[in-house]
Amino acid sequence: MVKKVIKIVLVLALIALVAIQFIRPEKNNGGYENVALFETETKPSVKVAAILKENCYDCHSDQTQYPWYAEVAPFSLWLDDHIEHGKKHFNVSAWNDYSIKKKEHKLEELIEMVEDDEMPLKSYTIIHGDLSEDDKKLLLQWAGVARLQYKHQLEVSSNK
Repeated sequence: MVKKVIKIVLVLALIALVAIQFIRPEKNNGGYENVALFETETKPSVKVAAILKENCYDCHSDQTQYPWYAEVAPFSLWLDDHIEHGKKHFNVSAWNDYSIKKKEHKLEELIEMVEDDEMPLKSYTIIHGDLSEDDKKLLLQWAGVARLQYKHQLEVSSNK
């Protein structure tokens, strides 16, 4: 009796696993145009731009480079959720839509998240590797300088 129940559960699980393969989240492939606008405005060095591309843009832009397992549910659904969540909080492809105040705040959050080792997510670094201390330092320096640029713009506009 127990074997029969286990067999039924396994068959149902297999059917469910096959069925969810037909659920395909929309791909996040909007192009690099808006990312280029972000980089033009925030002026990362070549090295920092590479760090951003390798560690941030997959979840925080409209251009995701999908790994092979993104074609297999439930991983595809999990990745889609991560990307959607990441873009909701910080989307470099929407940078031009942000106010100066919001840009300054987003960079402040980026700095805090990286300093507190909350970004990149552990679930990302398990597979892709973590930021080296040197990369983290470069990223934080760049973000700090870019943030100061926006703080200065806010101060100038508030003094008018």
